[in-house]
Amino acid sequence: MNAPRDAGAERAAGTNRAAGANHPDIPDLPDLQLVDEFLDAAWLQSGLSDNTLAAYRSDLRKFAAWLQARGRALTTVDAPQLRAYLSDRAALQSARSAARALSTCKRFYRYAAAAGVVARDPAAEVAAPALGRALPATLSESEVERLLDAPAANPNPALGLRDRAMLETLYAAGLRVSELVNLRLDHLDLDAGVCRVLGKGGKERLVPLGEAAIDHLRRYLDQARPDLIKQRQSPAVFVTRSGRALTRQGFWRNLRRYARAAGIGGDLSPHRLRHAFATHLINHGADLRSVQMLLGHSSLSTTQIYTHVAGERLKSLHRRHHPRG
Repeated sequence: MNAPRDAGAERAAGTNRAAGANHPDIPDLPDLQLVDEFLDAAWLQSGLSDNTLAAYRSDLRKFAAWLQARGRALTTVDAPQLRAYLSDRAALQSARSAARALSTCKRFYRYAAAAGVVARDPAAEVAAPALGRALPATLSESEVERLLDAPAANPNPALGLRDRAMLETLYAAGLRVSELVNLRLDHLDLDAGVCRVLGKGGKERLVPLGEAAIDHLRRYLDQARPDLIKQRQSPAVFVTRSGRALTRQGFWRNLRRYARAAGIGGDLSPHRLRHAFATHLINHGADLRSVQMLLGHSSLSTTQIYTHVAGERLKSLHRRHHPRG
């Protein structure tokens, strides 16, 4: 039995289906139904996050629309057509975008073949392109300090305390932004100095917070949160002036404003603080396995990118300070 779906998502899906017959960019009803069934199955089997499911949906709808313009459907595609689509996508966006689309198609067609919807898996014959791993953008320790200090200038003291606590927690624990905004009061044990984090796929991990984050969390919870939430009830740690949990988008907007105030250039994302957390740990001697556990990576290979970040820093130090650098 399919999992219950969000009412808003169902309404949006229904609108898209109704428009499909007359709009060239929206796939026909059978393709949309199959995509929805695949997403339900993926959610039930793997407990994927809403963001991952939304990315799968976007990839498959783009592919289905591309096929529809050529008189084909998801269930009638062959390997050469899939390669042609990926080539088009790489030309318009990037090779990495095409690789992600292929990963989505591979999972989708494994499901479709197992369900007997297609006789043969066309994605099985398509090899993933070899991609170099880009070094993640990060922040220096001085940039992090300036960013952490920025909320002190917020004209609303309660919001300033909240945002400082959020930034301290994000940097101290290396959280994903979704993990940060979904923190609940019962996830925190400030006496023990840890928080319980629900990560990707519903995986749970305990992460130490450190003295600075604990101090700012206590100040926020004691002095600011009661003013923000007033008589309302919410399990969320970080709330807005209306008493609701702060959203990912809301935190992102605040982060960008504080980055500008701190003189940090570029498009600062919450993930750069996560990268800074991992990079600074390794720079100060942490072992890779410990960083993997703190980040909640299922595979050590995902964490190994940070050894390259630290290596680049060492090369830079060598060039600047060695007499023959």
